[in-house]
Amino acid sequence: MADQTAAPVTNAAVTNAAVSNAAAPTSAEPTTLWAERTGTREYTGRSSRGAEVLIGSQGVPGRFTPGELLKIALAACSGLSADFPLSRRLGDNFDATIRVSGDPDRENEVYPQLDEVFELDLSELDDEARERLLVTVTRAIDKVCTVGRTLKSGTKVTLSFEVDA
Repeated sequence: MADQTAAPVTNAAVTNAAVSNAAAPTSAEPTTLWAERTGTREYTGRSSRGAEVLIGSQGVPGRFTPGELLKIALAACSGLSADFPLSRRLGDNFDATIRVSGDPDRENEVYPQLDEVFELDLSELDDEARERLLVTVTRAIDKVCTVGRTLKSGTKVTLSFEVDA
């Protein structure tokens, strides 16, 4: 069970770095990520940039599960990937919400499908402009959303141990 839980935490942590580094200047130091145990079935995810996220089992108040973090990473990556073409067309102050859902297959401990819904107010655009913008946004997400691209292609995850003996 521990290995199955560790993989989503690792993926969520790696995706957060990918999202963060996408917006950071290329000369920036790579972000270091880790998760520290803070209680029974509770961890705090941390970054070398000072960010923290509370992680725990389902039902632990105030904590994200690793699977929820995976979904949030996907939504945030899609949003960040779409931000430039959307702001270029809609201005810097547009509102957007990206909802991600998908039920886990508990027998295999995977999410067989994740569904994203990108909520935007495009009422100021005519049908043709709206369609052009949505095509551009879809292309941007498909091209630069590291999290979505990783999930679609799969990735090799390695696990090693450093133990005090």
